[in-house]
Amino acid sequence: MKLMVCYDGSNIANDAIDTAVKLGKQLEGSVSLVRTMSAKRSEDVVRVEGIEADLESARKRVADTGLAVDAHLLIRGGSAGEDLTAFAKENDVEYIVIGIKRRSKVGKMFFGSTAQYVILKAVCPVITVK
Repeated sequence: MKLMVCYDGSNIANDAIDTAVKLGKQLEGSVSLVRTMSAKRSEDVVRVEGIEADLESARKRVADTGLAVDAHLLIRGGSAGEDLTAFAKENDVEYIVIGIKRRSKVGKMFFGSTAQYVILKAVCPVITVK
C-alpha cells in the first residue's frame, strides 16, 4: 500500500505524518513524504537546503517507526496542487494524506487552497487531517 503525505513542515503536516504512520502500519504500506516549492524567486533557491534538512528529519521520524519511507522535494514549476497530484499519479499512490486548515471562502478565493485542489483532482482517495 503506497501512502503519500503532503508535507510542508507545519504542525498540521506533522499530524498528517502521524495519521499516515498509523495507516501504514495497519496496511503494511510505505510512505512517501512529498513537499513542493516554486523556484520562481531567487530567494526560494536559497531556502532549498533548509527545506531538504526539514524533509530529511521528517523522513527519519517515519523510518524510526519501521515503515519504508522516501522523501521528495518537487520543484516542477506548477502549482503545489498540480505537482502533488501529478506525483501521486506518476507513482501509483493509493492514498494521499494531507493536513487542512480552516480558511474562509474569501481567503480561498484570493489565496487558493492546495488541499482543496488535491481533494478535487487526485486520482486516489484523500485523507484529510485537521
